[in-house]
Amino acid sequence: MTVSDGIAATQEFYTRYAALYDAIARHTPGAGSLRASVADALAPEPGDTVVEMGCGTGANFPYLRERVGPTGTVVGVDFTPGVLAVARERIDEAGWENVHVVRGDATRPPVRDADAVLATFVSGMLGDPAAAVRTWAGLVGPGGRLALADLGRTTTTPFRPLNAMFKGIVRASSPPGTRSQLDRSPTEMLDARLAAAHRQLDDLCEDVQYETRALGFARVTGGRVREE
Repeated sequence: MTVSDGIAATQEFYTRYAALYDAIARHTPGAGSLRASVADALAPEPGDTVVEMGCGTGANFPYLRERVGPTGTVVGVDFTPGVLAVARERIDEAGWENVHVVRGDATRPPVRDADAVLATFVSGMLGDPAAAVRTWAGLVGPGGRLALADLGRTTTTPFRPLNAMFKGIVRASSPPGTRSQLDRSPTEMLDARLAAAHRQLDDLCEDVQYETRALGFARVTGGRVREE
């Protein structure tokens, strides 16, 4: 399988299951509080322009829009047509004139600047997540805000037995052909990528806030890009 074949397969996979993904993203118990905590970690101000990389079906949009207010702007970026279609429907139904989506690659964002950048459950899908975080930091510039939220195996001792179940979920939710291209298991690769992304954010930012939620499976990190 070539790189282009892999991208096409990933897009087809997430397009096919866009509606299911949307239902899980919005209605899983605790999803709302997690997304609220993500918006809190990003901490955009009223009037800001927020860009969400890998916005999916737009489950974070209500929380981001609430924080930037009517004078701010929310822009969602995703490379999968199916999930963007669901996001556009959400925007149209809600009548949000200051929320927009654009198809594009999160590692090469089709936007010129932003006050804040958020990436939720994206780091584990990127070949070089640390490089992506550096790109996003350059987009917001010194003083801009960055936040990441990701799911990985828990390190919280009482809940470690649940990692076996989490591993099964990761395998089941991996696009076709993904496992055959990896030297390690999808779960191990996921954990390595999450660590690299969150470590890079910590290196680039100040006033970094870090928390774990959902029995330690969810990791949320946010901070302000340091002045050079």
